Amino acid sequence: MEFVTIKGSPREKLGKKSARAARREGLTPCVLYGGENVIHFTTTPKELKPLVYTPEFKIAKVDMDGTITDCILKDIQFHPVTDEILHIDFLCLIPEKPIKLEIPVRFIGTSPGVKLGGTLQQTVRRIKIKTTPEHMVDHLVLDISELEMGQSIRIRDIKPSEGIEVMQVPGIPVATVEVPRSMRSAAAGEEGEELVGGETEAGEAEEEG
Repeated sequence: MEFVTIKGSPREKLGKKSARAARREGLTPCVLYGGENVIHFTTTPKELKPLVYTPEFKIAKVDMDGTITDCILKDIQFHPVTDEILHIDFLCLIPEKPIKLEIPVRFIGTSPGVKLGGTLQQTVRRIKIKTTPEHMVDHLVLDISELEMGQSIRIRDIKPSEGIEVMQVPGIPVATVEVPRSMRSAAAGEEGEELVGGETEAGEAEEEG
């Protein structure tokens, strides 16, 4: 499990006006909840960068004047035009308390369908799970070593470790080995030849009759 330390400074004033003032100073307003108290603070975009701009799941260690709290990024707001981070919500991790989160899925093995020329198309990149901090993992695994051409691997094929509950519909495809267009065209051509050949033979039989 990877950790990112984020140094924060308590916000003395709250509200939209205070938040705008913080952004003008190059700071990002944040809130940390889920513990005994709700904590409002600011940090810099530089501190947030390794946590936000990554496909990996990481735990944030929010450092407030030397007091460190383990938490996860729960919600983030971006500016609709500039993509500036406007606000972030962090959820405190409490031992044995269940939480819901999304973590990446990774593949192991080599698909026979890919070896034959198929393309692995991933349609789901993050999986919703329910777990506790003690059982938290940074990714789930799917074995594609038996995935043939044209087949899909689905949510139900995930084998989560102890203490993890997958929260998504079991039948949703996570990835599919797509048949290349050239192979589909070749197959269609062969079917057409067989059909024409069958009709010719039938026609010849009728003429002979």
